Amino acid sequence: MILALALAAAAPGPVVRTDDGPVRGAALQGGGAVFRGIRFAKPPIGPLRWRAPERPAPWTKPVDAVAEHAACAQLVYGDWNRTAAQTSAEDCLFLDVRTPKLVGVGTGAKPLPVMVWIHGGANRAGAGGGTVESKITDAGIVLVSVQYRLGALGFLSHSSLSREQGGHSGNYALMDQQAALGWVQRNIARFGGDPRRVTIAGESAGAQDVALHRLAPASRTLFAQAIQESGTAGFGVAPRSLAQNERVGALIATTAGLPATATAAQLRALPVAAILTAQDAVDVPDLDDDSFIWLQAIIDGRVLTDTPAHLLATGQVSRAPLIAGINARELTLHGGLPAAAATVRREFGSYGARAAELYGLQPGGTPVADPRLGDVTIQLANDLTFRCPTVALAKALTRVGVPVWHYQFDYAPPGGTVSHASELGYVFNVAKPGEPPLQAYWANFVKTGTPNGAGLPHWPAYSPSTRGYLAFDQAGPMARSDLRGPICNLRQTP
Repeated sequence: MILALALAAAAPGPVVRTDDGPVRGAALQGGGAVFRGIRFAKPPIGPLRWRAPERPAPWTKPVDAVAEHAACAQLVYGDWNRTAAQTSAEDCLFLDVRTPKLVGVGTGAKPLPVMVWIHGGANRAGAGGGTVESKITDAGIVLVSVQYRLGALGFLSHSSLSREQGGHSGNYALMDQQAALGWVQRNIARFGGDPRRVTIAGESAGAQDVALHRLAPASRTLFAQAIQESGTAGFGVAPRSLAQNERVGALIATTAGLPATATAAQLRALPVAAILTAQDAVDVPDLDDDSFIWLQAIIDGRVLTDTPAHLLATGQVSRAPLIAGINARELTLHGGLPAAAATVRREFGSYGARAAELYGLQPGGTPVADPRLGDVTIQLANDLTFRCPTVALAKALTRVGVPVWHYQFDYAPPGGTVSHASELGYVFNVAKPGEPPLQAYWANFVKTGTPNGAGLPHWPAYSPSTRGYLAFDQAGPMARSDLRGPICNLRQTP
């Protein structure tokens, strides 16, 4: 009996033949499987650093895809990314797949909808590994998690790189994601998925990247629906032009010990650690918080052809249905209370005086605290960076006929607080009694194009007239309207 169990445990897992080569995963109960670390591009190292991703060299023998893989190269920014950073590497362009029903092409089985997850981490940290341990697939969807080059390795522009690449450089991370989405289109049917029903989803920087794919011409045919959690195309921050990003690249080069006019070969010869250290040491022009260095959208002219605001205003955007929302409290930014009044004047422009009154920051006023949204500095940071940009996005998309479901997440267990990424546990885990059923709403959306379904409180679609949203709070999901209207109506930057 013991020998039989040992042999069963050692039995080879299922093999799927991708268009690059066969991969062997780990079997799951019920006929499904999980595949970890499928290579979708060549290692972006040596001469391929700061170039568009290339298809990997094909292989013929099954490659094991069962173990955890390296995250993309990054520094430690806290406990939240410590493990990823300590195991990170430049060779990191892998994706993971979890499927509840492993059926191949031509079997006659109905393919399942697909959710592709793009992880967050300020576009300079985080990892895709671990996502496919979620049993959200039990709801009848295929889950894919992708990795992409981070920080300067994924977003750096430099005049030398632009000269060798036809006048463009930067946004390699977005190209990595496009390559992964292309892999999904070509291969996901072999894992039981439907390439015509792909939902791209992400949180924080991952949500920003989702938003940018809605605007990038080469991305719009690669997905059918989208989910943005706590992130928009710009986070309320002005984008950088190619020339501006090239100047940031020159600053990074000099900080790393090279001349500002370094050649592409000199840049590629830099050690990874020197690049990552240099990017965090530069003072980025016009940014209150240099941790946002890679959260400014980069208008490189190749991946992104114009500013997010202009593309949205002119309707040059994917018509894919969208779930978009924020958490009641996200991050503390913008310098705290001493800088709050000046921040309001700068960010709200001609509406600065009115905004100052609403925050209680007018001369002689008393800053207005809120029991759920926090003190005035937290309110201001999250209104400017998350809440109002998401409201502006919902307005812009519904004007051109895109279905949008808007939400605010404000639930915490007893004694806990709501913060950035609080909602993720409820997306990837089944809700216990009394917890917000995000997973059920998200799975419905992936499967049907609407989050609504049996047994769930109705979630009204956003419209410019009703401005409806769903509040996930302590009392359970509840439909409400005009989230932060008096403030957000004064600011329209998505």
